[in-house]
Amino acid sequence: PKPFEAALQTAKGQLAQQQARLYVTKANLARVIPLAKQNALSQKDLDDATGNEKQAEAAVIAAQGEVETAQLNLSYTTIKSPLNGLSSFAKQQDGSYVTAAANGLLTTVYQLDPMWVNFSVSENELLGYRSQLEKKQLVFPPNNDFDVSVILADGTVFPATGHINFANPAFSTETGTFLVRASFANPQGTLRPGQFVRARVSGAIRPNAILVPQRAVLQGAKSHFVWVVDNESKARQRVVEPGEWHGDDWFITDGLHAGERIVVDGAIRVIADTPLKITGAPKPASQPAADNAPPEKPQSLAARQSGQTVTK
Repeated sequence: PKPFEAALQTAKGQLAQQQARLYVTKANLARVIPLAKQNALSQKDLDDATGNEKQAEAAVIAAQGEVETAQLNLSYTTIKSPLNGLSSFAKQQDGSYVTAAANGLLTTVYQLDPMWVNFSVSENELLGYRSQLEKKQLVFPPNNDFDVSVILADGTVFPATGHINFANPAFSTETGTFLVRASFANPQGTLRPGQFVRARVSGAIRPNAILVPQRAVLQGAKSHFVWVVDNESKARQRVVEPGEWHGDDWFITDGLHAGERIVVDGAIRVIADTPLKITGAPKPASQPAADNAPPEKPQSLAARQSGQTVTK
């Protein structure tokens, strides 16, 4: 940086010269003004003194610009990262001639805190959410402020909760999805760039949702159905419209009502309009079952989960 340091010193010297010149012109103008009022000097002398002061002021401004330019050029001799993080390996060796081009890349700096997590939402999912919003089956949080959690490759959950800070308005023509980005505080550097994780978005609510075990829903020739137990303990087939999965359960968007009883286990052996023997939930493994007890066919009530939080 020696040449740039010398250029900076030269610019500072020129600035000092122009400032001294400005001082002289100001003092000269201060002496000329009262003499011109007394007609001791001509109007031309006053105009010359005023013009000299203006020229000196402009010269000072120009010299200040030269100093700033020299300081900027000198700062370019020290390369600093614009962000905090960890750097990759050096791509240039000592003594290499570096230019402001792609082949002049020194290294790559990875920002760790905050960490951005990118994930995608498919077009089918988005259309499904819009339909459920119109039918009041789904309610998004105010201002779409979803909570995002991250599941690591070993199944553990990252302790911090993130929030969505960007959503690409356009779909990808290659994948049919659009990009969503969430920001996470990552002070310990647990998350690393390029790491594969699973994102779980929560915060939406399904008001008055009905949730049943997945094993209770059977696949028919044309639709899904469940076995509903009436007041006479007889099973009747009921076509249902399943929605999203929630753990080991399934949301039922149409076909069931709160309080109805359905067959959960052994549904494949049920015969329509045949009385069923209603049993309770299976006994824990620590309790021995009674000798010669008949096989149990537990039943379940269709559950109405009011205010059920939905995760994806």
